[in-house]
Amino acid sequence: MSDTYGLGGSEVQSDANEAIQQIPQNRTLLVEKLTENQPIKPEVVKGLKTVEDVFEHYKPEVGVDFEDEDGVGKKETLKFNNLGDFGAKGITRQSKFLKDLNTEKEQYVKIIKQLKTNKILKAALTDTDAKQALLESIRALISEIEEKK
Repeated sequence: MSDTYGLGGSEVQSDANEAIQQIPQNRTLLVEKLTENQPIKPEVVKGLKTVEDVFEHYKPEVGVDFEDEDGVGKKETLKFNNLGDFGAKGITRQSKFLKDLNTEKEQYVKIIKQLKTNKILKAALTDTDAKQALLESIRALISEIEEKK
């Protein structure tokens, strides 16, 4: 018998596994309980043919406790309606806490970009008098914003 064939109901060439892709080594599989209530007894569910059917039937959700920089806890419930909800964008989209953090991050990135590229701002930060004037302007703006709250 040749090494290019295997045993079975019919002859199958050994290189038939080319259609199956290897899972890359740099992947991580995370398994998480996505419902808070354990089922009382296992049930067999038939007729679920797609991933969307499974999400629609089980309606997975999980309660998450976030903590802000002051140590104040905030509880949110994340719901999963499709595979896209598991990614960073999907989770952020449904969480007010994470949206606020993301907005804050984007603002810091813009500020850093300005500090790196704005020549006038760089010059103002190196000159002591200009830096002091800039700080006073910023403080005045902060006071104005706080008064309007």
